[in-house]
Amino acid sequence: MNAFTDSELAAFLDEALPANRSSELEQALRSDASLRKRLTEIQGRDAAGLHTIAGIWRRERLSCPSRSELGQYILGTLDAEPSDYIRFHLEDVGCRYCQANLLDLQEAAQDQVQPVVRRSRFFQTSAGYLRKE
Repeated sequence: MNAFTDSELAAFLDEALPANRSSELEQALRSDASLRKRLTEIQGRDAAGLHTIAGIWRRERLSCPSRSELGQYILGTLDAEPSDYIRFHLEDVGCRYCQANLLDLQEAAQDQVQPVVRRSRFFQTSAGYLRKE
């Protein structure tokens, strides 16, 4: 599919278009003057303060789960319905903002595990040197 909707062009400007679709759009912009004109018009509407409901929804990220919900998703503590929605939002919609948040939370969780593992190793290697009194 090479035709781009106005919604996709607006998402591209907001850096909210999935990476693969964004790459396709960038490639098409190089050779399609009418597409560049449409993108400029959409950018001009936003700069002039002409807002659409879809634009406000996208900019305010009203469909995005909170970091707390993403954390619960990682832990597997969400009910099935919210968990399914978050999976859909991350994988099918491809929300780059939420994917970045999820990656950040996963890295933070991993960082918290490392000191526990390190402490356990120190204890195991020094256990023979501890004196009993």
